[in-house]
This record gives sequence, structure tokens and C-alpha cells, in this order.
Amino acid sequence: MNPFQLSRNTTLLSDAVTEKAVELACERLRRDMEKTLTDIVNNRNRIILCKKDLKPEQYELEVTEQEITIYGADARSFIYALNYLSETYLGVLPFWFWNDQKMEVKSYVEIPCGTYHSEADRIRYRGWFINDEVLISHWTAGVSKDYPWEMVFEALLRCGGNLVIPGTDKNSRIYAPIASDMGLMITHHHAEPLGAEMFLRAYPDLEPSYLKHKDLFEGLWKDAIGRQKDEEVIWNIGFRGQGDVPFWENDSAFDTPEKRGELISNIMKKQYAMVREQIPDAVFCTNLYGEILELYREGCLQIPEDVILIWADNGYGKMVSRRQGNHNPRVSALPEEGDKGRHGTYYHVSFYDLQAANHITMLPNSMEFVEKELTDAMRHGITDLWLVNASNIKPHVYPLSFIANLWKQDALSAEEHRKRYVTEYYGAENDTAQLSIMEDCIRDYPRAMLPFGEKEDEHAGEQFYNYVVRDFIYSWMKNGAAEPVEELFWCIHKDTFAAQMEWFTGKCLQTGKQLEGLYECGLTVGENELWKDSVLLQVKIHRNCLQGAILFTEAFATYERKEYKKAFFLLGNAAEAFEAADSAMRDREHGKWKDFYANDCLTDVKETAYCLKRLMGYMRNLGDGPDFYKWQREVTYSENDCKVVLITNMENHMTDWELYLAGKSRQW
Repeated sequence: MNPFQLSRNTTLLSDAVTEKAVELACERLRRDMEKTLTDIVNNRNRIILCKKDLKPEQYELEVTEQEITIYGADARSFIYALNYLSETYLGVLPFWFWNDQKMEVKSYVEIPCGTYHSEADRIRYRGWFINDEVLISHWTAGVSKDYPWEMVFEALLRCGGNLVIPGTDKNSRIYAPIASDMGLMITHHHAEPLGAEMFLRAYPDLEPSYLKHKDLFEGLWKDAIGRQKDEEVIWNIGFRGQGDVPFWENDSAFDTPEKRGELISNIMKKQYAMVREQIPDAVFCTNLYGEILELYREGCLQIPEDVILIWADNGYGKMVSRRQGNHNPRVSALPEEGDKGRHGTYYHVSFYDLQAANHITMLPNSMEFVEKELTDAMRHGITDLWLVNASNIKPHVYPLSFIANLWKQDALSAEEHRKRYVTEYYGAENDTAQLSIMEDCIRDYPRAMLPFGEKEDEHAGEQFYNYVVRDFIYSWMKNGAAEPVEELFWCIHKDTFAAQMEWFTGKCLQTGKQLEGLYECGLTVGENELWKDSVLLQVKIHRNCLQGAILFTEAFATYERKEYKKAFFLLGNAAEAFEAADSAMRDREHGKWKDFYANDCLTDVKETAYCLKRLMGYMRNLGDGPDFYKWQREVTYSENDCKVVLITNMENHMTDWELYLAGKSRQW
């Protein structure tokens, strides 16, 4: 029998399947066919969608010379089947949009006749949390405000995902309808139980106390249930507080673990009952996150037994409790082996902790490490739900691709996946030797990341350079570097500011050589736009921020010697290094990526440069005040003229930055 020929004129018949999500998936397949196929073959073949009694999300393909029949149990069955045809035969990869895939165009493609049965994934509920989404929420990809979100949800579906938290706070309610329409289940942020509106937004003039305003809280929960009761939802129950902090930070009445646990337990039982009343077969989850995990370990929480317990990593990929300020107990975030309950994980490839995590660059730990942690999690029974903090997608495509691979039955190892990923996404423009260099660079990336601690996961993302430097600047200007920086006790518990700076200097110098080597390796790759947009860009961000941090430490050393003018210019050098990191991002905003990095407001490398410029003013005050003319004369006048002071200055006073630009090329 001749194979089925998929061409531009193949008919797609989906009338028997009426869900909007399937209609949208059919539209995407037609779009993919237009992108990859050129000829209209003289035949009358067709693809037909038919309902069949199969397990949820499973599908069957029956392929003959004239017809492909897709049998599916539900909307996602058909979505996954259509995605399978697109990827396997048209070559459209899951992250085609995010990696600017160059499509191979063909006259038509042949699909062998026979029957194909899909396999169930290892994980029942698989998805992403679009969190800290400050880049995609301010970017349109040149189309519309909604379009980037549609591309997020499409990528997740192409990865075999079925669950999403579609943004944080207001965004989650804006984009949940789009996600639902596209066929994804919805769940909720751990700080927004049941997806309800935050109490302080609804009642800004009231104290957010459940004891004082029980009816108002429950009214918000009731409204949330009513809004979502007709959608596919995994209902997140719990009670944390207003914002991403525990409620007892604002309510001193709950001063013991027992009191806190009792209130949370009672609230969860109430939320559970409210949902069950309207949705008898509802699925529930709750997050054992941060301080909640500690309460659970202490036996202070009572949770309904069919609720999926979500165990979180610490933000760096290690399945232990996260650090909260200076508190870092590293309590195991895994159920006991053999536990028959329902378990999931909230896992980070991006994290925002204002300390050392990664937000605009990829995870600073290896995929071998991630594989080990998640494989161990599965061994402990964490197979009901995986929710990955995917942030703004583009900086994290590689780890997102690897983790999506792990939730499949035929998962590749980290090494196997790396080879396939590089070949699929970078291979069109590069030969085998170049691809091998890329593999080496991606493998070596985590090895070049700064180790801020002794544990295997304690490697720094780009936030480390920015937040540590800004913490130092704050304390330096506040008390003249006379006291240690309390905000840095989480990593540098030293008795003096100078000792903390010495530790930081050593760490930065320690990693400089490895990072420079990685950068030089990345530069040997030929002209490949995706490489420049992804791995090489992220190495540049780390390299420039590290250079800025080292220059900052040199400025402090000269300050201690009271060489204020030299310190001033070194701080200017440091500011330019951080600005170079910002420029590196903005320089890669070609085509649809215009303004993608414009709202880098969390790591905010340009803010670090701005803080350094403020410190320059502090330094000028020490060394050039109170009249502020001497440095300007030394910078702009000849050596003979600057020493003759009959009139202090013949020109307007320069701003700090004007003075820096005028004198930065000289040796001070």
C-alpha cells in the first residue's frame, strides 16, 4: 500500500468534534502545513477526527493511502495527535516560535500506512506556572498583547502539557480563558487559593484577618468557584497571606506553629467543602511550600487525604525547602518512599528571590542534576502533578524542553537530550564540529556559574551579582561601610563590611576564569542567530555582571585607602559593565523580539548601574566636596593649568557622569 501524502490540499474534517480547543488545534495544523508544504498534490486524501472510548488524552491513528483517522477520547487527545503529525512529519518543533525555528519546506510529506497508539505520560498532570512574567507581559511580538501568551500555551501543549497557572495575580484571570479555550486545565498560585481575588485588592481599607473577616474571605472564594466551575480546574486550597508571605507576619496572634497549622487546616477543609458542594468530582492540590512545609513536617497540618500534596524545590532545583531571608533549614521536600498519597512538585527553572537566583538566564545547575532530583522525586511517588515555574519562557527553553522530556515514558538522559536539542534547534546552520562545540558550551555552562555555597545546588544566577552589589551599595551609603550588611548574612555571615567584601571579591575572582573560558568557547561558534540569542547572550549577561562586580570590589579597596577619585572612576567602570549586560540583551531584540527585554525590572541590571552612579556621587562628595571644582579641573585642564587657581572654575560644574566620561580614559 502506498503511503499517505500530506500536502497543502489535504482536507481536515473535524465536524464531529466540536470543542473550541480542537478547532484551534486544527487551525494550527493548517498553519503548519502552509509553513512547510508547497505543492498541491492531485489527490483527495483527508484527515478525519472521530470520538472513541479511550483513556483520557490518549489517541489512535489509522493511516491508509487516502485517509488518516484520528480517534480520541477528549479534546486533548486530538490536540496531541495533531501536534504529533506536525512535529513528526512537518518538522515543527515544540519551541518553534521561541527558538525562531527555520522550517524545512517540502513539496509534500509521506506518512506510512498502519496504526499508531499513543502512550500515557509518566506524570498525570503536567504543566507550567507563568510566573514573574514581567518580560512577556510587556511585549507583543509585533502582534498583540495576547499573542505571546497564546504562543506560551501552544508550546506547552506541544510539549505534552495539560495544566497551567496562566500568570500571576491579575494576569492569571486575564489569560485563563485563553488557556482554557486552547485545551489546558487551570490551577492556581499558592498565594491565591481557589484563584480568588486577593483580599486587600477587594477590601483595601480592611485588615486581612480571616478571624475578623471570615465572611468576606469566604465570599471571595465563593465568587472564584462560581467563575471557574464550568472549566477544567485543579483547585488549589490553602492559606498563606496577602502577597507571597505568610499571614502571621501581619498577625501577631498566630505566634506558634500549632496556631498557624490549625487555622490553615480549618480553612482548607472549608475550601474543600465549598468546591465539593458544586463540583462533586473536583481534583484538589495544595502547596507544601516554604514555611508550610515546615508546619507539615511538624505535624501541624491536617489535609484531606485525596488532595495532591505539591512538594517544591528550593528555587535552585534541589528538593529541599527554600531559603527565606537568612533562614535556610533545607528540610527534605519529598514524601516518604512508599507513601500511598497523591503527590506533585512545584519545580523551578526560573526563580526570583532577590538573592542569587536566575530570572533572565537559565538555571545555573546542570540537567544531569535536574534529572537526578526529578528521578528521585518520581521514586518517592511524585507522579500525580508536575508544575514547572517557566517564567518568561525564552531564557529557559532548554531546561523546559528537558523537563518536558522527563514526563514522557521514553525519556532521554540529560546527555542524550542535549545532543538532540542542539541538533534539532541549532543544526540547520551548523556542521557537526560546530554542534559539538555548542553541546560542550551548554554542558559547561553550569560549571562556570559562581558557587556561593558548599551544597551541590548552590550556584548563582545573574541575580547574585546584581542584588549583592546593590545590598552593598545601600549599606555603604547608609553607614559608610562601618557595619556588616545584614541583608547578606544568608551567604556572607562576617563581622564587618570589609570582611564581607573580601569574601565577595574572592568568589567573583574565583569564577572569572571559568566564565571567560566559556565565553571564548561560545565565540568560536559560527554565525548562528539562535546561538547569539540564547546561550551566548546568557554567558554575556553573566560575564558583564561579573566584570561589574569585580570593578565594584576594586572601587571599595581604593576607597579604603581614601583614594576617592580613583574609586569614583572604578565605580563608573562598573556601571558601564552592568549597562553592557543590559545592552547585550537589547541588542538581540531583532524582529518579533523588539522590546522583549525592555521590562527587565526584577533582576534589573540597568538599576544596578544606576545605583553605582549614585554611589559615584557619594564618592565625589567625600573627595571633591564641598566646592566640587578640583576634580573637574584635574580632568579637563592641562597639568599646568589645573594647578593655577586664580578663578576656581571657568565652566559650569559637570554632573558626575559628565565628569566620568571626560576622565575615564586616564589612569587615576
